[in-house]
Amino acid sequence: MENKYSIQTQKEIDTLFIRLQVWKDFFFFKIEYHVDGWAIILDEKNAYPRKIIIFKPYREDYYSIKSFEVRQNNGKKDVQEELYFNDGLNNLEDLVHEVREIIYGKDLMNTVSKKYQENLL
Repeated sequence: MENKYSIQTQKEIDTLFIRLQVWKDFFFFKIEYHVDGWAIILDEKNAYPRKIIIFKPYREDYYSIKSFEVRQNNGKKDVQEELYFNDGLNNLEDLVHEVREIIYGKDLMNTVSKKYQENLL
């Protein structure tokens, strides 16, 4: 069983983390380890209050990615609204491509399109 201490897991995280560094001026990065897998969290610094979470289960060969809009409610607590989700990314190249698409607005455009369609019906 793979776990956070395995060499393969650490290489995979390091490789992805290096690939994500092209966006270091736009995001804060955080690596988290969980019982069932690991995650890299990207918190947007300035432009739009957004969070992107990349998750990889230890026992599976796929990645999932979610993006959230983050805002504060009246009690000053962060409220997250899911904008986009994809759990069918089978390799690192597909994952990096999807991250790039999300950073450049894929998640926002999908959400706007859905809300527009809902208002038309």
